[in-house]
Amino acid sequence: MRRQRGGTRRDPGSRAKSAGPSVTLTGRGGVVVLFAISLLGALLGRWLDLGVLAGGSFLAGCALAALATRQADLLTLAVSPPAVFLAVTVLAETITGLGGPSPLRGIALGVLTALAGTAPWLFGGTLLVLVITVPRGLPANVRELRGRLAGSRLFDQEENENPVRWEEPPARSRSRSRRRLSHDETD
Repeated sequence: MRRQRGGTRRDPGSRAKSAGPSVTLTGRGGVVVLFAISLLGALLGRWLDLGVLAGGSFLAGCALAALATRQADLLTLAVSPPAVFLAVTVLAETITGLGGPSPLRGIALGVLTALAGTAPWLFGGTLLVLVITVPRGLPANVRELRGRLAGSRLFDQEENENPVRWEEPPARSRSRSRRRLSHDETD
């Protein structure tokens, strides 16, 4: 018996079919798939002047990544669509806006216009990822992360305990504080 990446034991000779997809991606792999599909769609959408193509490819990338990512990495994928969307939009506008008369102004205006025009696609893609990943085990990943964070507390003390501790000064400084200082001496 061999241990595979997913953590399950399988007999190499058995050909049992699994219920999930035949290709499983890590969380980073899912983010890369989402990025690649979205960037391709965004570039084609800019070159063909079809804004729907950019949004549709983002939705398709979200669905594919959410379905192909392994269960242990769903949390990584679930939080990434907004960042991927921003990166794809900036990169696509930078690539297509470099040949203009004023590239910096063209890129800045293009990014703002693209973000304003495609914001519904962003919300739809993020919602689609959540709708797909919640039944696949996203809440269990959140609980596991919460448990790991709770287990790594730095201080195992009561929260209402006073963190400031006043200790008695050493004997030498206590005697100095008791005698009266003259005007030319300072603390």
